[in-house]
Amino acid sequence: MNADKNDIQKLSSEARARLILDMFHRIVVHYALWFTEIRHQMGIGKALDTLQVVFQKSYQTQMNRLSKILDFPMIDDIPEYLLTLPKETQIKLMEGIAHNWVANDGIWFQEVEFASGMVDAKRCNDTCWAHFSPFEARSIKHCLKISDMPGLAGLKTALKFRLYAMNNPFSIVDKGPNSFLYYMNACQVQAARNRKGLDDYPCHSAGIVEYTYFAATIDPRITTTCVSCPPDEHPDDWYCAWRFDLSKSQSKASD
Repeated sequence: MNADKNDIQKLSSEARARLILDMFHRIVVHYALWFTEIRHQMGIGKALDTLQVVFQKSYQTQMNRLSKILDFPMIDDIPEYLLTLPKETQIKLMEGIAHNWVANDGIWFQEVEFASGMVDAKRCNDTCWAHFSPFEARSIKHCLKISDMPGLAGLKTALKFRLYAMNNPFSIVDKGPNSFLYYMNACQVQAARNRKGLDDYPCHSAGIVEYTYFAATIDPRITTTCVSCPPDEHPDDWYCAWRFDLSKSQSKASD
């Protein structure tokens, strides 16, 4: 028997509110499952291309419908409320979203770790980064209109707009025209472990996947080298360091 509006009307206001939030959750999971299956069936390149098109169409459809129901005005395709927020509030909101992303990642990791152990948690984590890093790189490139072959300058720009960059201070040091070093000067995850008296989380394997895939998606000519990443030893002023190179021959070929 199908539920009708009478069934919904019988629910309490709190129950309906929780149902609304659960329905949003279902949309998010279903959206992710579509992407995951296309990636599995057709490869990451096709999945990312499809995702870019689907996001634009899906976003416009959903926001147009919600704006009419909730009566909030849109300017072009952006809710007016977001456009009229003070700059400080916009930045604080971005930082809060980035914090939530880190927290969400940690919750997933710990749930697998506590249920199945560290080995399974790290295996899932590393694989997740293999899929998330190219997605985030493509998303940043599209949002900031970074060209397809932007070289090291494009990578520097993209690194500044990662979710991690919103809350984890970092520094970039040029090592000539075709190379630079990237230092993660602070890390929420490691700092939280340090406050509890725990050793650094051994993120070396995940970091190699994360940074290599991110840089290659920004520009496939860029190579990534790990300078140091836990459990490697590191100084007090940074947790991990990465070197990005664009060879002279590749650089000349792109001129």
